[in-house]
Amino acid sequence: MDREISNEVKKRTLQKRILKYSVFVGCIVIALVGIVIFSQKSVEAEYLEFYKVDRGSIEISALASGVVVPVFEQVINSPISSRIMEVYCLQGTLVEAGTPILKLDLQSTETEYMKLLDEEKMKRYQLEQLKANNETALSDMEMKLQVKEMSLSRLEVEYRNERYLDSIGSGTTDKVRQAQLAFETEKLELLQLQKQYENAQKVKEADYKVKELEYQIFSKNLSQMKKTLEDAAIKAPAKGILTFVNSQLGAQIGAGSHIATLSDLSTFMVEGEISDRYLNKLETGCKIRIDLNGDAKSGRINSVNPLSQDGMVSFTVLLDNPAEMGLRSGLKGNIHILLNEMQNTLRISHKSFYVGNGDYKLYVKTNDNKLELREVKLGDSGYNYIEVMQGLEEGDEVVVSDMASFKGEKTLRIK
Repeated sequence: MDREISNEVKKRTLQKRILKYSVFVGCIVIALVGIVIFSQKSVEAEYLEFYKVDRGSIEISALASGVVVPVFEQVINSPISSRIMEVYCLQGTLVEAGTPILKLDLQSTETEYMKLLDEEKMKRYQLEQLKANNETALSDMEMKLQVKEMSLSRLEVEYRNERYLDSIGSGTTDKVRQAQLAFETEKLELLQLQKQYENAQKVKEADYKVKELEYQIFSKNLSQMKKTLEDAAIKAPAKGILTFVNSQLGAQIGAGSHIATLSDLSTFMVEGEISDRYLNKLETGCKIRIDLNGDAKSGRINSVNPLSQDGMVSFTVLLDNPAEMGLRSGLKGNIHILLNEMQNTLRISHKSFYVGNGDYKLYVKTNDNKLELREVKLGDSGYNYIEVMQGLEEGDEVVVSDMASFKGEKTLRIK
């Protein structure tokens, strides 16, 4: 006969089953939590750079690009169409003022110059001949004037004598009239000759001046050609380093062709470029900071080109220390142009993730040592700081290092 199981035994059996199921469920929960925890991406704390959001001043700046160039750089062009005969200095050579750089073929130019020299000599002789001819012609007219004046004086004496004789009854009225007519006629002829002489003087003087001017113009052109010949012996105009030389022997070059560049690599400035929407904000004297491979240099805008090309305007910057070590031609960097300064502004550190005003997704450290992705709105920026407009509060610790490899992860564990 079966014996009835007591309530105490049933109770213990039920407790064992409950405990067994509880342990089983607990293990499943622990396993699930573990899976969730270990499946969550993590990041090494040593690779993170945090900035605690604070308040302070921000020097608002505009971002531009720039390249370091020598303060003194002279382009040397060929003064004539020719070809390169010899190369005396190569690119990178340090030269003194007057050092020969290239030799050009000057044979045809020298022949033309000699021809012009002969022509200049001939024109000088022609000018001297014209002067002598003018002096001779005027001298002849002067002699005729003197003869005419003497003849007029003689007729005047005869006229007075006839009047005197007529007054004492020894002459006649007809003779007086004839003497008077001869005298008046000679007087008019003298006036006519004087007028001709004056006109001849003016005409010959003007003619000589025209010829003299033609000769002066020709001489100037000849002097210019002489200077061109001298310049064609390509020499360094000043002390510096040749940063470019056309060293191709026999190369045909045209007048005005770039054949060499001389630079003074002891002092430098910066040529910058920025969007033309900042044109009305750029002024001579604006402070700038330029980042050259992590090394910041300061300076001021020296000049602004108001002409826009492809939506960009250019400007030049004089560095505070143009001869500082580490500067070299061709070095590029980002230029921060100081436009304004804001006080008591919520801010974070300026890092490479910032590309201008707008919305960003940044990781913020939570109390349980995790990183939480947060929507943040950032405003203007300066060289060191960025304005925080929404999404962050003072004291928040924000990751400002590069987190591109964790894009899309809403939370991250810090290991």
